[in-house]
Amino acid sequence: MPYRTFLQQIAPLAQLSPGQVQKLTTPDRILEAPLTVAGKSYPAYRVQFNNARGPYKGGIRFHPHVTKEEVTSLAFWMTIKTAVVNIPFGGAKGGVSVNPKELSEAELEELSRAYVRAFYKHLGPTKDIPAPDINTNPQIMGWMLDEYEKLKGRKAPAFITGKPLALGGSTVRDIATALGGVYVLEEALKKLKLKAKTVAIQGFGNAGMNAAKLLKEKGYAIVAVSDSQGGVYNEEGLDPYQAEEIKKAGGMLGCYCLGTVCSLEQMPKEGSCRFIANEELLELPVDILIPAALGQVITRDNATRIKAKVVLELANGPTTAEADEILHQNNILVIPDILANAGGVTVSYFEWQQNRKKEQWKEAVVRKKLESKMKRAFKSIWRQHTPERTLRTTAYIYALQKIVQKLRRS
Repeated sequence: MPYRTFLQQIAPLAQLSPGQVQKLTTPDRILEAPLTVAGKSYPAYRVQFNNARGPYKGGIRFHPHVTKEEVTSLAFWMTIKTAVVNIPFGGAKGGVSVNPKELSEAELEELSRAYVRAFYKHLGPTKDIPAPDINTNPQIMGWMLDEYEKLKGRKAPAFITGKPLALGGSTVRDIATALGGVYVLEEALKKLKLKAKTVAIQGFGNAGMNAAKLLKEKGYAIVAVSDSQGGVYNEEGLDPYQAEEIKKAGGMLGCYCLGTVCSLEQMPKEGSCRFIANEELLELPVDILIPAALGQVITRDNATRIKAKVVLELANGPTTAEADEILHQNNILVIPDILANAGGVTVSYFEWQQNRKKEQWKEAVVRKKLESKMKRAFKSIWRQHTPERTLRTTAYIYALQKIVQKLRRS
């Protein structure tokens, strides 16, 4: 849903005035620049949406379909997400319209440095703190940090998060999204008094794979996982580490049943352990469904067939608005993405804090702080939740009211 439409719909529920809606609809600043690498020009953007609650915060993505409109919308949602978990940041987003797979490593480095040169006057530890996003990683953050420090003539590790540990990055960053989601899930299960814990996970990338491992270690039964090529369903439970090994070896996840790399034709299609398509995984008879890959996979067309009792959205926007209402009517609790996957930006905040204090926290410390932050956010939203509304609506209202409180004081 376009963020302007969303704001118009949520305004009465959040008791927003026309002036507040206008302020929340309008980005503070939209920066644009062409970046030239190896004779080619690539459009680049940095949208600083709102800093009422603190410095702008948001990732930078490298993708051929990046547009100014997309980056603007994502910057708005970052403003909401930072408020949901009550960290003192605003919202921003950046992007370059480029296919990074077509660049050499040297060209990728030059593009990363060019991005900083284009926008560095508007960035900084107390202004706007970038981070990784789609097709960007710690190495790219390291290049950007180095370029920023050269331009500024001083060390400034708090300028950017998601860096390598050696450059001031934080422990837990690699599993932050999954771990934050697990903490929120466990609080939700307590509220629902749900004892059974069978789990299906769509998406076996960073978030999905780490969620599978973390939940397995906590005693949950992971019965299905999938990636873009399909997955595996094992009624007796599966070992995500073994599934990872099959995938690393070049096999499809459905090969898990055979314990070795195989072809699609060889994978069992029936029995207690079998190949499963992504669409079927969503409709399995499990307690917990975790969409951790694509957006809009739960729609009005399949929402009535969802059998899970809880949906934990580790992906961005996996449930359409219509589907959200259907699931709510069917007494299925959807833990919305703006809360469920906010562990990443929360640990980014911890990294920023460590850099500002010139500290390096141990993993146990970061985990404890993340657990406290995520559980506190869930409990705050749950206290305001009513059966008439989806948890998503309650989370939106909670976040918007926090932003508006700061706007009133500014």
